[in-house]
This record gives sequence, structure tokens and C-alpha cells, in this order.
Amino acid sequence: MGDIVNLKRFKKRIEREQAAKEAEANRARFGRSKSERTAEQKRKQRASELLDQHQLGGENAS
Repeated sequence: MGDIVNLKRFKKRIEREQAAKEAEANRARFGRSKSERTAEQKRKQRASELLDQHQLGGENAS
């Protein structure tokens, strides 16, 4: 005969494990330092500026 399982405990344990996985994913996704965020912002800004510089013509060219 199998062990008796308290379903409330089982459900709570599963929910805690799920929350821990979600928290780990969020830490990986959002857990950057301020210097990393500013460096990424500067990189994006620089890439945007370079792209704008390489456009042909523009709105005024006809």
C-alpha cells in the first residue's frame, strides 16, 4: 500500500517550486546592475545613431 499524501501540502510544495522557478527567470531577465543597464542603453543609442547616419536620401530627397 502506498504512502498517505496530504494533498494541500503537495499542492503548496508544487506552487512554491513554480514560484521559485519564475523568480529565478525574473532575476536572470531583470537582475542587472545600474551600470549594465546604462551601458546597454548607450549601446542601443549608438547603434541607432549609426543607422541614422547610413540612411540614403531621407524625406527631403526627391
